[in-house]
Amino acid sequence: MNEKNKKEILSRGAFATSIGAVIATLGSAIGLGNIWKFPFIAGENGGAAFLIVYIASTILVGLPVMISEIALGRKARANAITTMQKLNPKKGQPWWLIGALGALAAFTIMAFYTEVAGWVYAYIFKSLNTSGLSTNPQVTEKAFTDLITSPWQSLIWQWVVLGIVSVIIIKGVSKGIERVTKFMIPSLLVMVVIIAIRSLTLDPVATSKGLSFLFRPDFSKLGWDVVLIAMGLAFFKLSVGMGTMITYGSYWQNDQNIPYRTATVMLSDLAVSLLAGLAIFPAVFAFGFEPASGASLMFITIPAVFASMPFGQIFMVLFFILASFAATGAMISLIEVPVAYINENFNISRLKATIATNLTLALIGSLAALSNSVLADFKLFDLTMFDLFDYVSSNLMLPIGGLFIAIFVGWIWGKKNIEAALNNAGTLNNHVIVNVFTFIVRFITPVLIIIILLGGLGVF
Repeated sequence: MNEKNKKEILSRGAFATSIGAVIATLGSAIGLGNIWKFPFIAGENGGAAFLIVYIASTILVGLPVMISEIALGRKARANAITTMQKLNPKKGQPWWLIGALGALAAFTIMAFYTEVAGWVYAYIFKSLNTSGLSTNPQVTEKAFTDLITSPWQSLIWQWVVLGIVSVIIIKGVSKGIERVTKFMIPSLLVMVVIIAIRSLTLDPVATSKGLSFLFRPDFSKLGWDVVLIAMGLAFFKLSVGMGTMITYGSYWQNDQNIPYRTATVMLSDLAVSLLAGLAIFPAVFAFGFEPASGASLMFITIPAVFASMPFGQIFMVLFFILASFAATGAMISLIEVPVAYINENFNISRLKATIATNLTLALIGSLAALSNSVLADFKLFDLTMFDLFDYVSSNLMLPIGGLFIAIFVGWIWGKKNIEAALNNAGTLNNHVIVNVFTFIVRFITPVLIIIILLGGLGVF
């Protein structure tokens, strides 16, 4: 890449280094989905059997869509909606709606994700005064319940989260997003390893039960609904189908190896999910918790692990600080989707675009924040607003967005453009990888998504 092109890319906003691009992308993928969502969903859906389906979904569905989105974004050098407009070979076709659906999905996820992040931020301060630090399940459960059923605590912590993310987004791509994630993600990985080691050494019997739960499959637990949930989680955790990878791809430089880098992100994300499972499930059995206890699993189990170890309070404070890093890395990428669109298409400064986006999120997100208190009895389709935002985004919007991304790349954008994007205009000798990817994104990924969607919706 010549200096002129490099300067043009950096002037718009780009990750300054290859490692920065990978870590920022990893920061989007490795979020609370690994530490919070993966363990409780695995717990609710049979552990190891769910894990197998999840891994298959990640490899055959999530990774191909991630590669597609990064390639599209880097080629167009634009936000998710404009990318689809620019790369559509036949003008007038509504492929831009894929980008619009992704932006809407990102917004919907943020509506409930900011609330979960707020819980994490609140637990930093709970850890400082040892509130909720106990091996007694009743104590840790009460501490969490008191938090989520308090309307003002829920709202205030959600607003704190939005304020912190706003500051990072306003600073831009390299000075904000890249700089912050390069510090946060390695720190998080170290802490997750430490907690997993401690959890595995709590009690031999509990460790055996935890490992069996996580790695010994019981296929009687599987059904179409579980497969749909696994695919939705793969999309959620890899941040695909929501416009984030298209947006982040637009900040990747032209000499970065997309297949290799995205595979690195996928494997790292999977490794952190497994580490989170190793950190939580042995402790679940050691302290008599219920593996299927739902979204609160991290907040009632992790404090029990720390209460059982020397200097537990210090480690608990550090853990929730680092968990806040994970949440922040994911939220940065989600908010960047609408911010980039507003900034580029309406000629509005990044500052004003960020403020407008987050004020709207504060309004809509309050519905999720209050779902366990004043809006607890308000339900649509028998779901609270928190659960509705989660279900619609993860199980419908993301897979549908991913389906049309795969169709667009495989059949509309076509083989020639795929080759140029993945071999960096002929500078990489990876013809086999390109051919395998093209086959998967054309014939396997879209078919699997359609089958799983229809099965999960009860069509057959």
